[in-house]
Amino acid sequence: MMPLIVAAVAAAAAAIAPQVAINAAMADSAAGWNAGDLARFTAIYAPDAVYVAGDKVVRGKPAIAERYARSFTGGGNIRGRLSFQPLAWRPLSAVHVLHVARWTLTPTTGAPQTGLTTLLFERRKDGWKIISDHSS
Repeated sequence: MMPLIVAAVAAAAAAIAPQVAINAAMADSAAGWNAGDLARFTAIYAPDAVYVAGDKVVRGKPAIAERYARSFTGGGNIRGRLSFQPLAWRPLSAVHVLHVARWTLTPTTGAPQTGLTTLLFERRKDGWKIISDHSS
């Protein structure tokens, strides 16, 4: 009976570990946005990531960074403070996790903007990276 309990605990820990790592990566990405550090904000993306928003499909981390670059001026981010609220997780394999979160941009003046993002993460040698981002 004890080996089954140990196996169940190990399985639960393995399932939680990606969430902890991904939450940390998401928090660091938001901190990069808030500090006006584009490289830190986009460090969460894999080199071959795909980003979808509206009617645009952007391929590759450099193109994703270029899309966001206009928001980073004067040592900050002109669109407001970014935060994420995790909403759903779905492990797809040992190296893939689907994550749904609410993003919120809170400007210094005016109403906050918010939307949803569906992220496909892949565990790579350098950690969990976004390989697909669909944000609305």
